Amino acid sequence: MNAFLYTILALVTASSTRASPLALSRAASPPGTLTVYAAASLTEAFTELGQTLEASHPGLKVQFNFAGSQQLAAQLEQGAPADVFASADRRWMSYAAAKGMIVGADRIFARNRLVVIVPKTNPARIETLEDLSRRGIKLVLAAEAVPAGKYSRETLLNLGGAPGFPPQYARRVAANVVSQEENVKAVVAKVQLGEADAGMVYRSDVTSSVARYVRVFEITDPYNVIASYPIAALKESKNAMAAKWFIELVSSEAGQHVLQRHGFLPAEALVPAAPQRGRT
Repeated sequence: MNAFLYTILALVTASSTRASPLALSRAASPPGTLTVYAAASLTEAFTELGQTLEASHPGLKVQFNFAGSQQLAAQLEQGAPADVFASADRRWMSYAAAKGMIVGADRIFARNRLVVIVPKTNPARIETLEDLSRRGIKLVLAAEAVPAGKYSRETLLNLGGAPGFPPQYARRVAANVVSQEENVKAVVAKVQLGEADAGMVYRSDVTSSVARYVRVFEITDPYNVIASYPIAALKESKNAMAAKWFIELVSSEAGQHVLQRHGFLPAEALVPAAPQRGRT
């Protein structure tokens, strides 16, 4: 009988040592919270990825702070508690690195492109990108400190040198800007509500719910400025292991699939060279 019990115990022990990686990962999951500070344009994609991470690591709660990258960097510098920072451009990630806020090197996990949106009813009768320079057009952009605002202004300068665009295009369009928003989602909201004739946003911002209320004008290469999104763990993280898991998930094949389904370009997407700028 003793030998029989010993054999059963040995089999159970051997079986437990061959647990699947997923089971081991779940067993090792520390309870607690993972706090991710992420650019507003990542709202839908990161919310889904956060739910995926929670499902694979029971006991872990993922919470997000979505805002303009410049706002997030300022909050982190002031000591806001967080584990991961995902910016919509390198400028604010470099700022965080220079301030000693991140651990190791950041990595580019996605790219994005700009589009122009107008209300579905299109009261200003905008039919081409050239029409943005018409007098009286009410255009909304993200503020210049916001990555989307910086990219928008660079794109307008590029379009100023494109064949068929009117002289002083970028300057004339700039004169039509009636509001500068703190994040790109606010630009979407103003156009969606009909408070502006047009706005420049990321392609990923035109979600299925937004698409019902707006019309989209694509901006062709090489005039479009492609946004690069870096991500990094934060030095003051209270949950470094979960931060590592989230960054790995975002960069994984499954994570990339989610991002692309939400309108982002893959991290390895080629960025076209900027055109020679002519008149603006």
